[in-house]
Amino acid sequence: MQIQDLPYSDPGVPDARSGPRFLWWLWRNQLGGQLKALAWGLLHFVGVSALPFCVGLAVQAVIDHSGTRLALTGGLMLVCGTAIAVGDTFLHRSAVTNWITAAARVQQLLARRAALLGSALTRRVAAGEVVAVSTGDVEKIGWFVEAVSRFTAAALTALIVCVALLVYQPALGVVVAVGLPFVALAVLPLLPRATRRADEQRAKAGRATELASDTVAGLRVLRGIGGEELFLDRYRSASQEVRHAAVRSARMWSLISAVQVLLPGLLLIAVVWHGIHLARQGRITVGELVTVYSAVMILNYPLRHFEEIAMAYSFSRPSASRAARVLSLERSTTLRTDKDGHQNSAEAAAEAEMPAGDLYDPVTGLLAPAGRFTAVVCGDPDAAGTLAERLGGHPTEPDRSVLLGGEPLDELPLDTARTAVLVQDKDPVLLSGTLRELLDVPASGAVGAADALAAAQCGDVLDALVQGSLDTADPMDARITERGRSLSGGQRQRLALARSLITDPEVLVLDEPTSAVDSHTEARIADGLRRLRSERTTVAFTSSPLLLDRADRVVLVHEGEIVAVGTHRELVDSEPRYRAVVTRETDEEPAGTREEPAGTGERAAGSDDGVLMELEHMEESA
Repeated sequence: MQIQDLPYSDPGVPDARSGPRFLWWLWRNQLGGQLKALAWGLLHFVGVSALPFCVGLAVQAVIDHSGTRLALTGGLMLVCGTAIAVGDTFLHRSAVTNWITAAARVQQLLARRAALLGSALTRRVAAGEVVAVSTGDVEKIGWFVEAVSRFTAAALTALIVCVALLVYQPALGVVVAVGLPFVALAVLPLLPRATRRADEQRAKAGRATELASDTVAGLRVLRGIGGEELFLDRYRSASQEVRHAAVRSARMWSLISAVQVLLPGLLLIAVVWHGIHLARQGRITVGELVTVYSAVMILNYPLRHFEEIAMAYSFSRPSASRAARVLSLERSTTLRTDKDGHQNSAEAAAEAEMPAGDLYDPVTGLLAPAGRFTAVVCGDPDAAGTLAERLGGHPTEPDRSVLLGGEPLDELPLDTARTAVLVQDKDPVLLSGTLRELLDVPASGAVGAADALAAAQCGDVLDALVQGSLDTADPMDARITERGRSLSGGQRQRLALARSLITDPEVLVLDEPTSAVDSHTEARIADGLRRLRSERTTVAFTSSPLLLDRADRVVLVHEGEIVAVGTHRELVDSEPRYRAVVTRETDEEPAGTREEPAGTGERAAGSDDGVLMELEHMEESA
């Protein structure tokens, strides 16, 4: 796999049972690249390690006044230099390729898992952790995967040098062969503590990232309630905890580095001391002493990779565990799989018939008849959000999936289910880019952008985009900032609604689609929804009388059950619990006793007659 071939056509099915298993799976899936890096690494390290032997032969040739051997040694050194240069160049190329391709594979896997889970992802994993996994953790995982081949080449080189020294000069080779394993493995007792400190640092960094993400997402609200300083103090405290944990982790790694410098130095001193005694006794030549000394000194280079692999594993193991935890999440559904075990392939989606018919939730008993506009009133906003997500194919109870046309949504291929049912939650996200790109979504083609924008009452939004753009007069080419932060809450809400209308799904589920707009605009949006979705199934979770009065059918959900069904006006007259939610009327305050708020632009929040009068006024003005 080369970098220019990315992204992978199929990143595979990961082994997400644990962090180490996930790392091993990544390594196996890049076996070709690992073997290339190993081969080039061996060429480079062996070339470096052969230089001491060349130096020893050259010194001995000078002592013996042998020009022929000196010339041959010079040629051998030229070969070693070439091997070092070529090996280092292609080792670096292979290592970087392994790093990038491993990171790209992990990012693709995370993206596919996020697409599979949808909104269920952030309910089961904190948003900050998802951000940390898809950014910093990906790099650390890629670092370990590419470091394995270089470490293997370094370890094999150290073994080759030990064997060569035993053959070349057994008296000194034994000292090196005995001392080298101790030098290489001396840091093992320190690794558990270093790993724990690295885990602690990673956990604190993840919490700080999560806090920062939540703070930025709610910055507008924090400014409104004066809570900026409070959250700033919290983040400052979390940041200091990360700093202290990083310092403690760095201290341990500095100790490991010191051991990696000290012990090879002691081994070198022992070899020199013993070699001098052997040279004095005439048991070895000066050239042999120089060779062994140089070989031991050069071994410091491959031995550094022992420290690197330990550090890479210590940092990547918690990262891999976090990634494996995200990748192991499953939808609580029984999705169809293809013959290779892949979920919801494009072929399966193409072969599956698009379901049509009534939408039915067996948990609450909610029925949304096909082709009609059903409004759902629920006093608990959280319960409404959960029900909306369940209607989108995320069941909260086993074997109680939502039925569309009598067919369980969770047994459909994912692409088919999401094409059939679209859920727009109460806080939709607008990605950065032009308005044209925002509205470029998979759609049936039956609804154009102009019709959707008109139905969602986005005229003032288009004007605002043009006024804020310096390089275009076409609102479709005007840029929207990240998450639409340059727009008001109501403008973002209406653009998101227009995007949903363009999709034109069989079933459209809207959770509080007009909570941030004024009454006049809301009335026009309600009319636009009825017009554009006249032959499609629409479910709107709302407590707005303006939307409820336009619905064909209104359903009251109380404590997880359907307690009343009818039209808005029928339920206002006959159902006290419905009236309490819609008109904000208390049990102690009977209908008709509250004063209607002043101003025709405000929603009526008093008597039933006030609600009906405002509805009639809205109809006339629309």
